[in-house]
Parts: sequence; C-alpha cells; structure tokens
Amino acid sequence: MASKRPRVTIAAIADQAGVSVPTVSKVLNGRGDVSPATRELVEAQLRESGYQRRRTAAPSSVRMIDLVFHDLGNPWAVEVIRGVEEAARDANVEVVLSECGASRRPRQEWINSVLIRRPAGVIMVFSDLAADQRAQLDSRQIPYVVVDPIGEEDESVASVGSNNWSGGRAATRHLIELGHRRIGAISGPTDTLCARARMDGYVDALRRAGLPEAPELIRVGDFSVEGGFRCARDLLALRDRPTAIFAGSDMQALGVLRAARELGWDVPADLSVVGYDDLPLASWIWPQLTTVAQPLVEMAGQATRLVLAMARGEQPAVRKMDLAVRLVERESTAPWSA
Repeated sequence: MASKRPRVTIAAIADQAGVSVPTVSKVLNGRGDVSPATRELVEAQLRESGYQRRRTAAPSSVRMIDLVFHDLGNPWAVEVIRGVEEAARDANVEVVLSECGASRRPRQEWINSVLIRRPAGVIMVFSDLAADQRAQLDSRQIPYVVVDPIGEEDESVASVGSNNWSGGRAATRHLIELGHRRIGAISGPTDTLCARARMDGYVDALRRAGLPEAPELIRVGDFSVEGGFRCARDLLALRDRPTAIFAGSDMQALGVLRAARELGWDVPADLSVVGYDDLPLASWIWPQLTTVAQPLVEMAGQATRLVLAMARGEQPAVRKMDLAVRLVERESTAPWSA
C-alpha cells in the first residue's frame, strides 16, 4: 500500500518562504497587515506545496455563501439573486452580496474578507477569479461555482450557464422564417463567452439559410439599454438598413425599441426586434418583446445547490451545466415582404 503524503505544516511553509509562522497564519486568515509582496511569496509556497487547510466551521454560527456580481444594478441580476435566495433558503443558508465592478474580478480585499468569514462557498456571476485568487480559495477548501462564465472555458472550474449558441441561432432563424433577409445584430462585449456564442449562433443561422454575412449589420454593445440605443441608431441610419435586429439582451432590445420610436419606425411593421433573457419586463413593455428565454432563476438555483454539495465534500457527477433555452414569440416581430 502506498504511504500517505505527509501533511504540509504552516511551519514548513514559513521556512520555505523565509517568513515567520504568524505571517503565514495571517495570510491564511486573510489579514490585511501583510505586504502584497510577502502575501504573494507565501501564496506561491502554499500553491507549490499543495497545502490544504483542514476545513472548519465559519466564524459565524450561520452558514453562508458569497454571491459576487459584475454589476448589481440591472433586472438580470435580480432574477439571479431570486434563484440563489430560493435555493439558499431551502438549505437554511444566508447569502452575502458583493459587486466587483468593471474589472469583472474582485479585489484582493474581497478575497481577504472571504478568508476571514469562511463561507460555505462562493458563486461568481458573470465575473471570474484570477488564478491566484482561485488558489487561495482552494487552499482553504472554499468551493466556488461560476454562473455564465465570461472567459474561455476552464474544465477545472464548476459552472452553470445556458446554451447561448442555440439561443442566437433560434432568434435569427425566427426572423429568417418571417421573411427577413437584412438582419442586424447587436452583440454583447466580445470578451464574454456568452456574447460570442450568441453571435456564432446568429452567423450559423444565416449560413444555413444561404444568406451572406454582412459585417456592416453587426455592432458590439455592452448589454445595456444605452448601448442598444446607440447601436440601433447606427444600424437604422444605414442606407440599406436592416428590417430586423437581434439584440444580445433584453436591455439592449429596449434601446432598439427607443431608437426605432425616435426615428419614426413602427415595431414590428417597419422593424422586427428580438431580445435575449426573457426578463419579466419583456412581457410588460409595448410591443411585448419576442425574446430568447434563458432560465436565470433555475441557473442560479443549480449553482447554489452545486456549491453547497461541494461544500459537503461531495464530488458532483456533472460540474458543468448548460441549460436549455427557448424562443418566446410576442408582438415585436412580424412577417416581412420586400
């Protein structure tokens, strides 16, 4: 029988890093009174040695998970919060909300606070962790799951998303089947995986229908109402304007509707519009928005159950989930005959 690998001690880490045992302890517990250079030196030794801290209960008697967003100020985030809260409530777990801002990665100060709180797990939403931040959570055995990964897929990271390629293709096919041939598209940020996948689906639908790709009909937005408005104004100013626009989010679609209204175009008589997400507002605006429904609440619930299973020491059979999407037809699209 192979002998067990001896457990790495804090003293050994301190000796290898050339620092004191209390300094290693401070780094492990997320204390702020350690210089960045010393922290990185200790973290490097922790990674190299494969140090695994024995998991203990969080300082608080209440179990909790950290839910981290790129941007909290939109209806999309509300749906995800609802899904996490429902699943967490069923498990008698509290939720701590954080926002990492434009960088889409949390600051080291957030990591430090997580190491002190010792939550059951972390859920990253449309944001990500740097490699050294993942290593810090791994060494403290704090599991994490990403909802709607933004970068290239990493097989080592547990994630929950939806079939964005299928959604982009379904939206575009719907417009083609209505007779549209000049179909504009407003993408989300190109550094996000979901935006690229939706655009790949859009292009695939065009190719399968024998329609040429027209770069002049594609604009890159930021998933916001304002971005959708600017891109739509640009597209509708073309001499040979699109008769339909596929927007990469419902919020961008709202911007398209406003741009059309200001330019005097009727939706759907003069312009068909398809969004993405199927937020509650999609059925309240006028015209009611045809959109691709992705199951945000279910995605969030699955991520919560997955991270809690990992916190219990379970090894889930499936660490990556892409849930199905569906097209919801409403009043913002109509047949076109040139």
